[in-house]
Amino acid sequence: MLNGLFVFVIVASILLAALTGRMEQLSQAVLSSAGEAVTLAIGLVGVMAFFLGLMRVAEDAGLLRRVARAIGPVMRLLFPSVPSDHPAMSAMILNISSNMLGLGNAATPFGIRAMEELDKLNSRKGTASNAMVLFLAINTAGLAVLPSGVIGLRASLGSADAAGILLPTWFASGCATIVGVLAATLLSRLPYYRVSEPPGLPAKQVLEDKVSLSQEVANLEDTEFEGTRSKEISKRRWVVLAFWITFIGLFIRHILTTPTDASADDLARSIMSNWSLPVIIASLILYGWAHGVRVYDSLIIGAKQGFEVALRIIPYLVAILVAIAMFRASGGIDLMGIMVAPITTLIQMPPEALPMAILRPLSGSGAYGIMAEIMSTHGPDSLIGYMVSTFQGSTETTFYTLAVYFGAIGIVKARHAIISCLMADFAGILAAVFIVNLLFG
Repeated sequence: MLNGLFVFVIVASILLAALTGRMEQLSQAVLSSAGEAVTLAIGLVGVMAFFLGLMRVAEDAGLLRRVARAIGPVMRLLFPSVPSDHPAMSAMILNISSNMLGLGNAATPFGIRAMEELDKLNSRKGTASNAMVLFLAINTAGLAVLPSGVIGLRASLGSADAAGILLPTWFASGCATIVGVLAATLLSRLPYYRVSEPPGLPAKQVLEDKVSLSQEVANLEDTEFEGTRSKEISKRRWVVLAFWITFIGLFIRHILTTPTDASADDLARSIMSNWSLPVIIASLILYGWAHGVRVYDSLIIGAKQGFEVALRIIPYLVAILVAIAMFRASGGIDLMGIMVAPITTLIQMPPEALPMAILRPLSGSGAYGIMAEIMSTHGPDSLIGYMVSTFQGSTETTFYTLAVYFGAIGIVKARHAIISCLMADFAGILAAVFIVNLLFG
């Protein structure tokens, strides 16, 4: 489906540009977007290298297996084909948690690591498994607890209720997630997609993996048991304890010294957006160090993998971003807006918010720019301002996510991934329109 969609978008964009006299804009879009795709991928190199290095530290220390076991029951319901103590489980948990906290830079490397681990369970390389599709549907649903970037933009534009989009965002992203999970699960049971499903790994190989995994866990537990008896490990844990006591004291000091005119919403946003990422980094580094891991060496090994992955996704990003840029430059998005205008009127979506809804799954930067422009024109606390803010906070850039995650492991047959993700986006947009009209209309 991805191949057919790509060809259709390219051909339709060229014909539409010829019809509307936008061939010059189309040509410029091809060249500029190809360069921007490479720039974007190179910009991801450092982030992915560092965070995949942190993942390697956590894995060597045994933290990932502990996380997977702790939240295993819920994840097993969603991903029955993935062993509960497999590294893919913990990587998916870290990715989803980072997305919920609005830590996009951390979420992407965790998500790529999850896809790499899921690919190890995939018997047909290049074809997306049911677990991969479901994981992507959850990702593109954009389940969010704190959309810190949107709240920050609203505050900078003079909003009197910058955090007023929290409840609408929770509702809309929750609806999108439910629909994404249901779509990915139910579509996988249709005969057309069931035939293309990669078969399970041979029973002998699964048994060998389980035996190997059990042996690794046993060795890890033996190592930890011996480590707790050593003076070195004991000293490290006391140092870690001292660090956290000091950090908590400084955190309390930060709260107490915050200007009294700052609202509780501003304080909460500052804490979540500025403090949560350093806490995650410190937690992973110190956990590994306290459990005897050679942190620097382990991080370097993981960072090398991140560098390789970032380079591997460049062709996929170029293909997707060039196609989207051509479609936008040809006037395709404007045409889509005209076609769906009767529907938006029926569901009480203001016409000014329609371009944002259409562009959000296609271009993150483009959608962000439109959102900022709409709020600057109509005000962040207007009905339209609340609506576009909720769109941004409760949906994801679907095609970019597909390109990065599938490109990292060389998936060319997406099966029902695109339909599931777009259904989640559509549900998120409808839910956002409903809740914003209900609360602010």
